[in-house]
Amino acid sequence: MNMLDVTHLSISFGGLKAVDDFHINVKKGQLYGLIGPNGAGKTTIFNLLTGVYKPNAGSIVLNGNNITGKRSIDINKAGVARTFQNIRLFKDLSVLDNVKVGLHNNNPYSTIEGILRLPRYHKVERKMDERAIELLKVFDLDKYCHYNASNLPYGQQRKLEIARALATGPKLLLLDEPAAGMNPNETAELMDTIRFVRDNFDMTILLIEHDMKLVSGICEELTVLNFGQVLCQGETAAVLNDPEVIKAYLGE
Repeated sequence: MNMLDVTHLSISFGGLKAVDDFHINVKKGQLYGLIGPNGAGKTTIFNLLTGVYKPNAGSIVLNGNNITGKRSIDINKAGVARTFQNIRLFKDLSVLDNVKVGLHNNNPYSTIEGILRLPRYHKVERKMDERAIELLKVFDLDKYCHYNASNLPYGQQRKLEIARALATGPKLLLLDEPAAGMNPNETAELMDTIRFVRDNFDMTILLIEHDMKLVSGICEELTVLNFGQVLCQGETAAVLNDPEVIKAYLGE
């Protein structure tokens, strides 16, 4: 069964069709790549998948459930989480508290319980602390749990953003240029991290990336986007060797 089925997805801004008849099918547990030149519409698609934008046409089905046009918070609760090309951590909060932000979806307590620090508040906070530390250990960040997020090196901030996304308990994880700004050693480590997340969290991952070494190293299938339309889809090696892809994207 597919985790994600997108058909005939389209959106226009001021008469300009940013995404036109986009389609993609991502299997459960798959590591799938979405690539294309700058301005091809990749981030717009992520914004459609997460409810930031509402499509003019088409459907988005997550694990058999239609989430087309739903609010971002409802799509997140349905099982979609994302990271961003430009890291969006709460940099004045601790590493631990950044992860706990993601946990609040599944560990609610009332406003009154929080204000009055009632027993349920303390019970839920302890539970979230424990779960947050577990997630941070996955990324070897638990030793920095009381640091401000802004004090982490760039590569570790990237990992923290993934940990926070995982805290929401997603079925589908969208990674928007996770290797952006990383050196080769950090990128290699990131590849191992993404594989680990997929294999150990029963996760389906769709990623946007310009680093072809990362794409060819971890993605099983690719969709290439050009001017808002699907140019090519299929197994990674075949797509990257397609003459139209080379012409449009790799510039060769």
